[in-house]
Amino acid sequence: MNIYRPPSGAKTKVSGLKYSSKTEDMNGLEEGVEFLPTMNTKKLEKRGPKRWIVAVIVVAISLLLSLSVGLLVWHFKYRAALVQKPYNGYMRLTGKRFIDAYENSTSPEFAALAKNAKMMLLDIYAKNLDVGPFHNDSDILAFSEGSVIAYFLSTFSVPKYKMDVLDNAMANFQNLKLTGTGKARKPEFQVVSLTAFPSDEDIVKAPRDNSCKYALHAKEGKVTSFTTPGFPNSPYPSNMRCFWVLRADANSVISLTFTTFDVEECDQGEDFVKVYNSLSPVEERALVKLCGSFDFSYNLTFVSSQNVLLVMLSTDAKGRFPGFKAEFSQMSKMTSCGGVLKGVSGNFTTPYYPAYYPPNLDCVWNIEVPSDKNVKVRFNEFHLENLDNSNSCLKDYVEINGVKYCQFSKGFVVMSKTNKITVRFHSDNSHVDNGFWAEYLSFDSNDPCPGKFTCKSGRCIKRELRCDGWLDCPDGSDERDCNCTENQFRCHNNWCKPKYWLCDTVDDCGDNSDELQCECPPNSFKCNNGNCIPGQQKCDGKADCEDGSDEGECGSAVSVTCQAYTYKCRNNMCVSKKNPECDGTADCSDKSDEENCNCGIRAYSKQSRIVGGMDSDLGEWPWQVSLHVQSEGHVCGASLISNKWLVTAAHCFAEKNYIRYNDPSLWTAYMGLLDQEKRSNSHVQKRAIKKIITHPFFNDFTYDYDIALMELSTPITLSKEIIPICLPDATHEFPAGKAIWVTGWGRTGETAPGASILQKAEIRVINQTMCESLLVNQLTARMMCVGVLTGGIDACQGDSGGPLTSLEVNNRMFLAGIVSWGDGCARRNKPGVYTRVTKLRTWIKEKTGL
Repeated sequence: MNIYRPPSGAKTKVSGLKYSSKTEDMNGLEEGVEFLPTMNTKKLEKRGPKRWIVAVIVVAISLLLSLSVGLLVWHFKYRAALVQKPYNGYMRLTGKRFIDAYENSTSPEFAALAKNAKMMLLDIYAKNLDVGPFHNDSDILAFSEGSVIAYFLSTFSVPKYKMDVLDNAMANFQNLKLTGTGKARKPEFQVVSLTAFPSDEDIVKAPRDNSCKYALHAKEGKVTSFTTPGFPNSPYPSNMRCFWVLRADANSVISLTFTTFDVEECDQGEDFVKVYNSLSPVEERALVKLCGSFDFSYNLTFVSSQNVLLVMLSTDAKGRFPGFKAEFSQMSKMTSCGGVLKGVSGNFTTPYYPAYYPPNLDCVWNIEVPSDKNVKVRFNEFHLENLDNSNSCLKDYVEINGVKYCQFSKGFVVMSKTNKITVRFHSDNSHVDNGFWAEYLSFDSNDPCPGKFTCKSGRCIKRELRCDGWLDCPDGSDERDCNCTENQFRCHNNWCKPKYWLCDTVDDCGDNSDELQCECPPNSFKCNNGNCIPGQQKCDGKADCEDGSDEGECGSAVSVTCQAYTYKCRNNMCVSKKNPECDGTADCSDKSDEENCNCGIRAYSKQSRIVGGMDSDLGEWPWQVSLHVQSEGHVCGASLISNKWLVTAAHCFAEKNYIRYNDPSLWTAYMGLLDQEKRSNSHVQKRAIKKIITHPFFNDFTYDYDIALMELSTPITLSKEIIPICLPDATHEFPAGKAIWVTGWGRTGETAPGASILQKAEIRVINQTMCESLLVNQLTARMMCVGVLTGGIDACQGDSGGPLTSLEVNNRMFLAGIVSWGDGCARRNKPGVYTRVTKLRTWIKEKTGL
């Protein structure tokens, strides 16, 4: 850009009608030239400057003014705009001995030390030109042992363009050797180190009300409890920031456990609890951030690396929740971590497992098995904190043979080529997790898996699982370098997969090559039934696919002609939108699609034995019902669909051994139950049965129409542990490949006993055509296949009648199916068969009005 600038040293002055230049002629104008009145045209034309010269001068002055204004705007708006930047940190002081009075921020001793420490801090800032000019204010917040550590908050007013400079300068303090003597000739103490971090964003965004603050000290051999304000009789305050400063004696650490935890859900507001391994609330020392609800069986125990912890509760303006109850105690500081392990086999875990491991750990296990064997380590549980979800393992990790592991799931194996192996576990200063439980095993290097196939990862699997199309090895090595059989097809990536997986809408190959051959031509749309239609017919208000799938995913609902696949409102109008019921948007003009939606929302939801499952948490499946028979205990499951109606399987009431199970007086229903051995728990409600209604078309040979309704003797009281499941409309779709949950207390294997604690397992909907090829001539339209074709996860005896639950929009869950029958339990290529609720929705409404 070319900008007019006056010649160096030039000065201009306008006074009356005089123009004066002291240094040069300015384009031919001489000193003392007179500008005459315009009416004297003759003299003006003779003596005055040419008009273009005047224009140049005017333009030049305008440019100068514009440039000046622009520079001023840039300076004040961008360059000189000040940003408030808070930092939290701590200073290590020597020459002072920690005394109990320093724990009390209102004591004279605290005030005196805080005053001197602040003077030291300001002196350090003043000596740094990248820090001192921007300093606003500082406060000493707390002290702890070591000799004395002073925790502070400093705020700075810094121009935007200087923010990086300030960040670097503050970060460099911890690399400097500080004397920190201040102005005193004989200082009572010195600052030997200073560490500062930008304040935690959660602190910056939290409300400023700090009146809710507590200081607690653990007592030797005792457990100290604390709660949120008002707990349990009233909800915690809104728009509040509460701190609990927790201390233990010097050379001790703190064990903190949340015994009850119920705050606002993470995705529904801004309430949260954060625990810091420091008295300075910085993200770099945060152990965990918690929100939502946890039941008492969930392990929320955290251990500090020193004798202090800071707990913060931050709340927003909305939501009313009970809060938490916590307890803490002091323990001796860990003196060693790891060790030497010898023998044929053994186990080892992260410290305090299954509680959360502490931060700032380095544990080393040196493992040795007999000299004629090799050693492998199998991680049966593996949960390390890895916030960036990368493979770089920059935070917490396990290191074996020079390789770091931080993202593997349980069951992975690492092998050594000798009889020795070293396992190192590292945790950094911040976020923690449950850690791992591992076992070491000795094996013959010539035959690591006698009679079995050895995965490259070291896992042993049956030889018949090699090249069967299923990934049984964690690394997939059992399916590499295979020759596909006549019943398999070859994916583009050379995997061999069963032919019946072709065109099932699920990417089974991993590169989607099993589905690519089923794609429609360009500019066309593929219906759910596989047919192709021109692309312009999609979302045109007319159903061109037989199943109406071209109009079901158009983003908004429009009124259409009623078909078998369209949702019918109470006013008999139909809308095109797929699965509109209880999705938070009123799609029917009479809003009937959003009525009766007090269902399917869980108060507890955490992130499977059913076969291959895992324990559930209290309240995680609040519609799950346990049906007991006199002198037999738990027999079947059921689902709560209102405060007085249950839905279950009809085959639960078939006569056996001369017992008429359709007699309501034999049955008792338990709602809110988690553990079969704790049926008297205060969360549990039990009811007798008033009426049993089995479907009149139920066939006890084919299990077609396998559904029944049970009316409770008296309505139950809904609670956080007892909530009905939503019933889907008859047009609701649960597409192939969709993940669905099955729950129950049934057997954990075909010959195993039933579970005591409610089990859960995630399975997926299987294409009906595929399922019919696996269970030939056994399926009807009222049945759906759901499972994992590799086997290992399935419902089993005792789960019958229980819910098959699908998570839909707005975290609302719908009853997709009812546990019905299967060929064995969890067998390969033998999925579970469930009653399809949508096909029997009309019958349910006829009998219950729901």
